[in-house]
Amino acid sequence: MGDRHISPVKNFVAGGFGGACLLFTGHPLDTIKVILQTQPKASRSQDVLYTGTLDCFRKTLSREGVWGLYKGMGAPLAGVAPMMAISFFGFGLGKQLLQRDPTVPITPTHTFMAGMLAGGFTTVIVAPGERIKCLLQVQSISGQLQYSGPIDCAVKLYKQQGICSVYKGTVLTLIRDVPSTGLYYLTYESLKHLLTPEGQSVDCLGTLRILLAGGTAGMVNWAVALPPDVLKSNFQTGDL
Repeated sequence: MGDRHISPVKNFVAGGFGGACLLFTGHPLDTIKVILQTQPKASRSQDVLYTGTLDCFRKTLSREGVWGLYKGMGAPLAGVAPMMAISFFGFGLGKQLLQRDPTVPITPTHTFMAGMLAGGFTTVIVAPGERIKCLLQVQSISGQLQYSGPIDCAVKLYKQQGICSVYKGTVLTLIRDVPSTGLYYLTYESLKHLLTPEGQSVDCLGTLRILLAGGTAGMVNWAVALPPDVLKSNFQTGDL
């Protein structure tokens, strides 16, 4: 992951395919996450709309069907291939800048810093994609269907307040993605080496062990990213 010797075209294709698979499986959970993050607080006269994850899933499915769980997926789907390619590029560039001697293994600190650089690079694509995605995910709750899809949403945001509106929440996206991406790459790379049998190359690591390393890294990523993600979702949907 992030190897500078791998062709950029291969990174783009592999990252795009892998990211698309991730979106198709994970987007329904992301929709529920954003809805729960942005739902109005309970008052003395009114209860919360959703009491938890299962309640939100059941009510969304009942009200909007399966496609209701995939609201807003178009924006991140369009950006996933370049985003993954930029992430790999940023991580590889960071390693090149920090690892002065290629024959000496990169330190954990430098791996973390290279990952942070990758998180910063991807924000240029992630921030507007998250802005559009979140607005489409929560607009049905407000009862005002202002946007018919990702393109319509982007055009209307631009017409209202220009590019600043499209990129609303960029700082919070950076606060979320820079440290969490650094921890993702640090955990992933460290676990790959830890899971590699003595005397063997990391490049020969089996699929299950790579999945274990990636899955664990993903959990560490979100453990750090979730608090600023809550702030980001609320700030980006403040228009509604």
